Amino acid sequence: MNTHRIKVIAAALALSVGSLVGGSSSLQADQLSDVLKVGQVKTDSAQKSQKKIDRLSDETRSSLQDYKRLMKLVEDLQVYNKKLDIQVNNQQKRLGLMEESIANVTVIQRQVTPLIMRMIDGLEQFIALDMPFHSKERRDRIDFLRANIDRADLTVAEKFRQVLEAYKIENEYGRKIDSYKDTISIDGSDREVNIFRVGRIALLFQTTDTEVSGAWDKDARGWVQLDSADYRNAVLKGIRVSKKQASISILDLPISAPEAIQ
Repeated sequence: MNTHRIKVIAAALALSVGSLVGGSSSLQADQLSDVLKVGQVKTDSAQKSQKKIDRLSDETRSSLQDYKRLMKLVEDLQVYNKKLDIQVNNQQKRLGLMEESIANVTVIQRQVTPLIMRMIDGLEQFIALDMPFHSKERRDRIDFLRANIDRADLTVAEKFRQVLEAYKIENEYGRKIDSYKDTISIDGSDREVNIFRVGRIALLFQTTDTEVSGAWDKDARGWVQLDSADYRNAVLKGIRVSKKQASISILDLPISAPEAIQ
């Protein structure tokens, strides 16, 4: 009887111990699973945090680069603005000078116009007292200059330039030789002649048939005939030289002696 009860008790203890051992293993498994779940959650959270950190880092790096670019642009703009300030100041100075020049131009224009008129008058008087060569051409030039004085479409500078050009042409007459056809009065009758001019020192003529030669007499203010035997060939050759039909050579021509200044 006792032995049987001992076996029953032993069996019960064995079952209890087995139950305890089985329960303990199950508890440990559950706890481990919970620990693993917590670890996975932390890992996932850490990965998310790392991704967020990486994203923020990239954004920060990009923002820093944008900032650096903007700062470089600001520096460039500051330098550019300084240069513009210098240019604007220089332009303002130039504007001031231009305004002053414009004011001066108005004064100069009031002074130049009377000067132009006096220059034309002087040129006209000079032509009237000069040898009568290219008379129509020179008178037409004076008329042209006078007509331009009242033209509103021409600037004062252009009018002045035209007068200077006329003076230049008159000056060139004294340095060249030329010949041309003209009609002059000889012994009361008009004759067609070849005019031969040597600067302003001699003005000669010869009829187209070469029979009559003559020269302009400054004192008499008229044409005088020359001895054909002495000057016919010289005048004829001079005309040919002026037309580049003969080579330049010494010509025996009547030249008025220069007068002493009183």
